Amino acid sequence: MKTTILSTILAGSLAAMSAFPGVGAAAQPTRLVVAFPPGGPADSLARILAKELEAELKSTVIVENKPGANGAIAANYVIRSPADGSVLFLSSAGAIAINPSLYPNLPYKPTEDLSPVALVVHTPEVLVVSPKNPVKSASDYVAAAAKRKEPAALASSGIGSMPHMTIELFKSQTKVDFLHVAYKGAAPAIADTIGGHVEAFFGDVSGLMPFINDGQLVALGVAAPARLKSLPNVPTLAEQGIPNVEASNWYGVFAPKGTPAQVVAQLNEAIRNSLKAKALVDNLASLGVEPSPSSPEGFRDLVKNDTAKWAAVVKAGNVKAE
Repeated sequence: MKTTILSTILAGSLAAMSAFPGVGAAAQPTRLVVAFPPGGPADSLARILAKELEAELKSTVIVENKPGANGAIAANYVIRSPADGSVLFLSSAGAIAINPSLYPNLPYKPTEDLSPVALVVHTPEVLVVSPKNPVKSASDYVAAAAKRKEPAALASSGIGSMPHMTIELFKSQTKVDFLHVAYKGAAPAIADTIGGHVEAFFGDVSGLMPFINDGQLVALGVAAPARLKSLPNVPTLAEQGIPNVEASNWYGVFAPKGTPAQVVAQLNEAIRNSLKAKALVDNLASLGVEPSPSSPEGFRDLVKNDTAKWAAVVKAGNVKAE
């Protein structure tokens, strides 16, 4: 009888260990899938997080870039992956909270096919230009654009991305018809803004700080309710007479639907612990942001609220996936 009970306990323990990739001597690698190309804010954040997660999960964490369709390609890949915690999705708001209203025939339902694990960080949107551009503020940029015969080109990191949604809010409040130029990720958009191939760019502060700090880009305004600690001298858009343009991207980790609750809880704990690491905090500070840890439930509520918010923006702007 004792042998039977002991065997049952051991079997249960081994099952729990095998269900969680970071536990056990033969821990398999954890793949952290990113929906954007290397070099952008999502990729940078993934690599910062992966380094700390390796210690928490006691396994190798491999960052995989699968860009395209505002995160839909990466999301589909993760959804079809084993629901054992070995494949995770580091996503921005685009693939989760914006895509459902942008793509009527989206082949997945974010709130049903993915399990929220943990919010990682919030990163407000910032309007930037090349230092060669004569405008010195967002209000100057709007005034100059309004006088042109042809629409001023304003770049984003992709159709349906948070920068794109910010542009839609910006257009609605300024009553200026900017030409939206969608790139496949922040990195090429930043490069073309620096090079003068496109005039201005709305992007996540986390991806822009290195270029602002070294003088390659100039910040004209922030789409936030208050000035950012990382950019204290840059006024908000509201301060410049452009109200109701508030947009903050977020990055969080999801697992495939069906991932055991115990595994989700352990992954959440691992991520929250990683977000306390001094090296990670310092790295995020260099990108102008702070960690934003959450419970799986709190993250789920954020997704729900943002999905409703951006659905209204898509509808009002008659935004279409091109």
